[in-house]
Amino acid sequence: MRKPLVAALFALAIAGAGAAPAVAAPAPEAPASAPASVSVAASVSVKSTDSAARTASTRAAAAPTLQAVTFAGTVSLSNCSGSVIRFPNSASTDPALVLSNGHCLETGFPEPGEVIVDQASSRTFGLLNSAGTRVATLRASTVAYSTMTDTDVTIYQLTSTYAQIQSSYGISALTVADTHPVAGTAITVASGYWKRTYSCNIDGFVYRLKEGDWTWKDSVRYTSACQTIGGTSGSPVIDNATGKVVAVNNTGNEDGGTCTENNPCEVDANGNVTVREGINYAQEIYQIPACFTTGNKLNLSASGCTLPRP
Repeated sequence: MRKPLVAALFALAIAGAGAAPAVAAPAPEAPASAPASVSVAASVSVKSTDSAARTASTRAAAAPTLQAVTFAGTVSLSNCSGSVIRFPNSASTDPALVLSNGHCLETGFPEPGEVIVDQASSRTFGLLNSAGTRVATLRASTVAYSTMTDTDVTIYQLTSTYAQIQSSYGISALTVADTHPVAGTAITVASGYWKRTYSCNIDGFVYRLKEGDWTWKDSVRYTSACQTIGGTSGSPVIDNATGKVVAVNNTGNEDGGTCTENNPCEVDANGNVTVREGINYAQEIYQIPACFTTGNKLNLSASGCTLPRP
């Protein structure tokens, strides 16, 4: 989660548009009881110049061809970012879906353990083209799924189909990868709210990421180059090699706090806590396609679906 919109606009006035955040106002902060063992981790490992050069050369030789990531298919929300997504088995005649964060839900943060399904919504989204220009306004019919338990996602069903969006605006949905992301992958976080991208790599995965009252499982940790800000919440995390969405951007440790809102902490399987000030995170989405069946219909009882249920 990120700074409230008021704080973001204040930062904008001081620092200029290039550095200022904006997002949904967070719920009241509650004290978090963290496991006893806490360590503070450095964000960057320093290596000798020769070793770094050899490593870079090896990676360059083995790296796949990277694609230029654009804003096409991303959307701006009133307080967050998002994207029009499809699953590997989605049909062009299916109602389109928009992916964002659970904490971007227009009715407020879902409580821990709360799962929202099939809730009426008329929320609008600004559809962007490759240059980041708003070309249309899309409208939701329902909140198909939303939670901040185990993950941090909201999926809206739209009143338009993929075919209608493609025909009217020439924009295709982004495909969600249905396999677990891989450490070291080159990624781009594309924010429709700010019309700004952040490029880095997947640094690794976090057993449990705790922030305030919420806990997320198997979260994605970025390398330090992705200095995402408020308003980037809900942005698609795109694999540069495949163009597929591998995660949804959601939070970062802003000032070194331990397990509090805007200062998530990492908790390992033994309960040890690590704080990484300035490091940002995303939530995996590879498990979501199994929960949507023919017609982009949510079925939490479908084989392979592991999303939390109401």
